[in-house]
Amino acid sequence: MASYAPLNDDLLSRFLRMPWVMILLVLGLSLFGVTVLYSATITNEAESLLPVKHAVRVVMAFGFLLILGMMPLNFWAAIAYPVYFGALVLLVGVEFFGSTGGGAQRWLEIGPIRVQPSEFMKLALLLALARYYHSVLSSGDRKFVFHLPALMMIIAPVMLVFRQPDLGTALMLAATGFAVMFFAGLRYWVIGLGLISSVVAAPLAFFYVLKDYQRERVLTAINPSRDPLGAGYQIQQAEIAIGSGGYDGRGFMQGTQSQLDYIPEQHTDFIFTVIAEEFGFIGSIGLIVAWLAIFALGFIIAGRSKSTFGYLAASGAVVTVAFYVFVNIGMVSGLLPVVGVPLPMISYGGTAMLTVMAAFAVICATNLDRERQMTFNSFF
Repeated sequence: MASYAPLNDDLLSRFLRMPWVMILLVLGLSLFGVTVLYSATITNEAESLLPVKHAVRVVMAFGFLLILGMMPLNFWAAIAYPVYFGALVLLVGVEFFGSTGGGAQRWLEIGPIRVQPSEFMKLALLLALARYYHSVLSSGDRKFVFHLPALMMIIAPVMLVFRQPDLGTALMLAATGFAVMFFAGLRYWVIGLGLISSVVAAPLAFFYVLKDYQRERVLTAINPSRDPLGAGYQIQQAEIAIGSGGYDGRGFMQGTQSQLDYIPEQHTDFIFTVIAEEFGFIGSIGLIVAWLAIFALGFIIAGRSKSTFGYLAASGAVVTVAFYVFVNIGMVSGLLPVVGVPLPMISYGGTAMLTVMAAFAVICATNLDRERQMTFNSFF
């Protein structure tokens, strides 16, 4: 049973107390994504139906957000471990039964359904870590040794995803996991030691851990002109699109790079190039400011939570979505290697959209139950 005093928990009350500013910003970005996707696919007959499919997914995902966002916070705590171990089993299943696409074995096909378990693990990992640290920190004991199980919880999925291979998702899982550890009170000297170790190990990882195509992506990010018709083609075309947008853009559906299909995958990972070319610097900055506002609201909600689980789960959810945005815009701009990370709510894709909406649902649930002092015994 729950150990806290019940609040006014009728459905109407919970609905009205949802963080509507954040939700409407997310909805606005989603609808903007449908518009941009229409421009990105209008000249390609094979992709002409993608905006309609994306719009349907947005409606379904938004309903998904509202329903899960009104669930009690202890519901998320109750499913944390089962969801984590379930996602871990699916990742192991990918290792043995996964289907291959684009040179990587990342998907599981269950009848007509095709899923990417590594996307589900992003949410599952932060929930499991939040529940683990809630139980540990509630006891009042903050010994360093208690971080070791959390570290193992991070390493297991990271290694499985890296083997697929999916370097981008593996790095995002590691970043999200360590962010939760940081919010849980990981000592600064440990963080500093980890950063130094990462810098020292980077050359060894480059030569002895990364595969040939991954090393090629790193070198291309440093110097796209080294192979302008091969590995560097996509980045160079993206940079041309971003630069040609200028201050206020060429106008909706007026971009030469986007309308002439110079940029591969511009409806998925490289959709930011369409925004930059057609809406210019103003549109690109406006998009980034909207995301920053969403992240700020998410961190404010996390900071107000009186439960450790709510604080860590909401903070981890914000970091998870923030890494999507940071990595996508960074790789499209040539600042990071191309790793295949979509721009949330704007790029075409279903699994990533569900993951992001579930992350926002966790933030909403934390906002609704922010006054509750949860204990380990209050979980279902």
